[in-house]
Amino acid sequence: MSSSVMSKDGTRIAYDRLGSGPAVILVGGAFQHRAFDPQTREMAGLLAERFTVVNFDRRGRGESGDTLPYAVEREVEDIDALIGEVGGSAFVFGHSSGAGLALEAVASGLAITKLAVYEPPFVVDDTRAQIPAALAKSLDELISAGLRSDAVELFMTGAVGVPPELIPQMRTTPMWAGFEEVAHTLAYDVTVMGDYQVPAARVAAFDIPTLVADGGESPDWMRNAAAALAAALPGAKRRTLEGQSHGVAPEVLAPLLAEFFAG
Repeated sequence: MSSSVMSKDGTRIAYDRLGSGPAVILVGGAFQHRAFDPQTREMAGLLAERFTVVNFDRRGRGESGDTLPYAVEREVEDIDALIGEVGGSAFVFGHSSGAGLALEAVASGLAITKLAVYEPPFVVDDTRAQIPAALAKSLDELISAGLRSDAVELFMTGAVGVPPELIPQMRTTPMWAGFEEVAHTLAYDVTVMGDYQVPAARVAAFDIPTLVADGGESPDWMRNAAAALAAALPGAKRRTLEGQSHGVAPEVLAPLLAEFFAG
């Protein structure tokens, strides 16, 4: 059922609510929103067999509103508003930079009782280049100049790590227009990730059950990031899904999440 809630700053946050049982809020990463993310929609349906699942459009995307200037604290307040809609506490799952936002939500003291994350894109060693320090500023400048496609390219090469020689082919795919549509939010994802280092001191204080998952076919840098985060989280469970990559299959991930949240 499609609904919406007003966040603390008056921004409308749109969401789907499926199923019944304990509440699970799904936090997407860069580009993801309900109309452009069939994988999360499918996973929400699978989890809805046992849980009340909230699949929402992060601010600036899909049917949700946006209020400038951007701040990570406003996105945390969005999650808090959704928690209020489902009874005052919830389990949370975050994918990619959505995992970074979910970690921030727990660190901010939201009523999150279990946390699961999949491949937060921290850069913890030299298995890939460090993220440019001025990336968020550069993305905002391109958006201000109306260069949305160039902003997508910069994010793909600078943050995701796509080889530049692959970009011309990607620009010809139907998905590129969808990327451009939410290009103004890419700086939000970069801001959420901060310096792209594991916030070890902050997560060391977590006192809720946590699960850190990654894919066996994902690049070394992503798997190393998952290992570093799991090591920093007190008592975290670490799971590797063999045969999976960053775009994890819902039918593979959903049973792991269901087991963890129901345990």
